[in-house]
Amino acid sequence: MIVTPVRTDRITTRSHTIDQFLDRFVEPIGSGDIVAITSKVIALCEGNVRDLDSVSKDDLIHAESEAYLPRSSSKYNVALTIKRGTLIPSAGIDESNSGGVYVLWPSDPDASADRIWNHLADRDGHRRFGVVITDSTVTPLRLGVMGIAIAHAGFRAVNDLVGENDLFDRPHKVTQTSVAGGLAAAAVAVMGEAAEQTPIARLSDLGFVQFQERTPTAAEREALRIDPDEDLYAPVLQSVPWKAGRAVPPAHPT
Repeated sequence: MIVTPVRTDRITTRSHTIDQFLDRFVEPIGSGDIVAITSKVIALCEGNVRDLDSVSKDDLIHAESEAYLPRSSSKYNVALTIKRGTLIPSAGIDESNSGGVYVLWPSDPDASADRIWNHLADRDGHRRFGVVITDSTVTPLRLGVMGIAIAHAGFRAVNDLVGENDLFDRPHKVTQTSVAGGLAAAAVAVMGEAAEQTPIARLSDLGFVQFQERTPTAAEREALRIDPDEDLYAPVLQSVPWKAGRAVPPAHPT
């Protein structure tokens, strides 16, 4: 896998539309490549921000999360939240590199990924490529932030190894590889977290990626989310007094 960061202009609220941003900074996509874009610049292009003096961060966290633990429960004064089925601090709300505003996630990351994928497919004239929208979070019991995928399009987000044999012919019973998550982690490690001004990464030489040449279905996206009661870490997730946020979870497919 080859990961190449892409430097852009400084992106501020509505300084570009999504299409303008893509056409200016994303060169034609090669067959079998993936473009990773940070959720922050997409939200800035979409205008999904709030002025710092227009709302308290606590109120914004409560509005943007499906469930939360108050900041007072953390020695670091950070609210832990569940947003769109993802465990993440502060509902993904960010103040760094924002130009004096709270930057939220895109209002609908899945729709944003689909729009970006469709625009690039129409522009570049082929459909064998992928898009992944990234953010950063922390991993319990490990120092440092790492990239995660909050939306994707054009490829299978998970490679299912159940039924395949390992080196000693022992069949895998539960193993599934998070392709989207691995790509996001690699992209964010290269894009950086400070003043690099590289909110895009191009990924190539991806023999492990299964391209679909379309956007995911609602059922495929829903299958990526695990109910907290069914999660491997359910004993931890169930042991804390979550408070209900005001965000509506993504709809289940009918």
